[in-house]
Amino acid sequence: MINLTCVNRWASRVIIALSVILVVLVMMRSGLAEESNKPWQRHVIDDSSRGADGTRLADANGDGLLDIATGWEQGGVTRVYLHPGRDQVKQAWPAVTVGPAASVEDAVLVDLDGDGAMDVVSCCEGSRQVMLVHWAPTNRYLDPKSWKTEEIPGSEDKCRWMFSCPVDVDQDGRIDLVAGGKGTNSQLGWWKVPEDPRNLLAWEWHPLRQQLGWVMSIEAVDMDGDRDLDILFTDRKGSKSGCFWLEHPGAERVDQPWREHAVGLEGKEAMFLSLADVDRDGLQDVIVSIRPQTIVVCRRQGGAGRQWESDVIAIPESFGSAKDAAAADLDQDGQMEIVFTTERASNGKIGVGCVINPLSEKPGFKSISGVDGTKHDLVQLLDLDGDGDLDILTCEEVNNLGVIWYENPLQ
Repeated sequence: MINLTCVNRWASRVIIALSVILVVLVMMRSGLAEESNKPWQRHVIDDSSRGADGTRLADANGDGLLDIATGWEQGGVTRVYLHPGRDQVKQAWPAVTVGPAASVEDAVLVDLDGDGAMDVVSCCEGSRQVMLVHWAPTNRYLDPKSWKTEEIPGSEDKCRWMFSCPVDVDQDGRIDLVAGGKGTNSQLGWWKVPEDPRNLLAWEWHPLRQQLGWVMSIEAVDMDGDRDLDILFTDRKGSKSGCFWLEHPGAERVDQPWREHAVGLEGKEAMFLSLADVDRDGLQDVIVSIRPQTIVVCRRQGGAGRQWESDVIAIPESFGSAKDAAAADLDQDGQMEIVFTTERASNGKIGVGCVINPLSEKPGFKSISGVDGTKHDLVQLLDLDGDGDLDILTCEEVNNLGVIWYENPLQ
């Protein structure tokens, strides 16, 4: 005969145990568990100069590992860092100063002359407003004396240059440069690179958008599925601020006006953008940070890039003001998280954080950096140490933490 009292006691204990497990899982998922909210370990790639401003990635030496270009704004130099291999990645990386770059705001790796060596383009926005090409040597890559720096002649004093994006705009097989600036006379446009890329006098500027307040991001991406690369960008200031894309008109018509389409956020102070399929519907969404305390996920509706729906995420006041955001599955649970960087993270505020369940009604937040730095910049999510999870690469400009990465504690 079954003892119902024992059965009921056993069932009650099972229910209590399952409830406890569920509560713990919910806490961990929401970032409320104590262990999940501990700061990630920070590693320094370089802190030898002042004002690290951005981290742009490319494989500079063909070893299959991504290397970094960074402009040091207050230090007035541009540097390249070669990934040292996964067993040495937690140490300072091999580096080279590729040239002087006064008030450099952005630096990007690109092989402009096709000689197999990754050159660097710097955008300068201070008292010296110019774009620079740092020509790389084909050997002795880490020897600063082997590099040669030249100005793009037509760029001098055109505007305060903020960002550039390498892309073959006219589809002639040579990499061109889409670039933009801020302030008086700033434009978004592209430099047509001639047959001899080192003949900088022959570079031609083609404006795409005449009215530009302060460009933050420029990405070359096929927004409408027609197999050519359109230009996706954010404008931070002015009467036409927000997130937009310019439709590539075809190789034969690149000198004609490009049709502009709004992703959204018109009139907002749109900072950096990134691309990811946040809602896992098979379509790339656009993630934009909005000052002061907002991240917006612009979810694509259909493949033409004409219709978007926005999910607005308010960043708690315990963090700094929004700067950049990128999405990935950091904890390998099949769900996307959003990592974000901030500026003005002073007086005990957190500089780098993570959004859990970003598209839910009540997303959770956790600290990545703790109280660590004041002004972080671009965020890159990649497996730097080869342990199978995604780490966080960024830089910090005010406290001179430099070029840094935070190690994912998952593995």
